[in-house]
Amino acid sequence: MLILAFDTATEVATSALVADGEVLGERSSHAVTLLEDVDALLRQSGTQTRDVEALAVGIGPGSFTGVRIGLSTARGLAFALDVPVAGISTLDALAAGAPGALPVIDARRREVFVPGRVLMPAELEVEAGLLCVGSGAVRYRELLAGKGADIPPDADERHLPRARFHAELARDFRPADEVEPLYLRLPDADKTRP
Repeated sequence: MLILAFDTATEVATSALVADGEVLGERSSHAVTLLEDVDALLRQSGTQTRDVEALAVGIGPGSFTGVRIGLSTARGLAFALDVPVAGISTLDALAAGAPGALPVIDARRREVFVPGRVLMPAELEVEAGLLCVGSGAVRYRELLAGKGADIPPDADERHLPRARFHAELARDFRPADEVEPLYLRLPDADKTRP
């Protein structure tokens, strides 16, 4: 199965074209260039858009705008190509790229996203030697390392939710309009708050 996968939930957007488990191409950039990256992946692999059989998209948690860019792009492509979509947690993709590690995404507002919750970095309990990966691990390196966590160097690729892992984790393919974002807190622009 030829899967086009991408994630725009964090500051670095990733995309990949994967055929039956083999990575045909992969890119890292920013959410605003996602469609350019998709085009480049298809061209470089000699693949036509009509050959894509399914999409795998990162559903967050992460930047509200980034998550919405990824989901809206997935919906548009899925409708245009008449293919199903699998929504993959950005945290799960990070964990797949660093087995045994705790994925930690910078949630801004001095908070981090970890599996199932959002909290202050100081509230995160880590065991000595636990590998922590992701933008939150990088941003709060000193605090987490002080608790005994092991954080790879900033440029280590384990800090990125590589789209190849989204394709690898993709199982539950469905119509695009059934794929929902994974939000762990209210948006900053919530009009119902005083």
